[in-house]
Amino acid sequence: MPKREIGNKAYYVTMTDSFMSGWGKAKGKTNKYVIGCDTHKQANTVAKNAKKRSEMKYVNICLNKPRYKKDGYIISYTTYSQLGDIWKR
Repeated sequence: MPKREIGNKAYYVTMTDSFMSGWGKAKGKTNKYVIGCDTHKQANTVAKNAKKRSEMKYVNICLNKPRYKKDGYIISYTTYSQLGDIWKR
């Protein structure tokens, strides 16, 4: 997932991708995945599906846009509308 800003959303689902953390561009860093959602229903659906994936850890729903220190994290942003069907079931 390319790094990009997602603008202001009503909800944000954040998670740590344990598979991608620690190697490649994320060597020595934590890979965070942030999904912007317009409704609480969307955020709950994304969070539910993220928790089913063994590589996704520390899944949270936030009202405020998350901020991470750039030196310790690789952050991938996307929005609900850009997700594939596996995240929307």
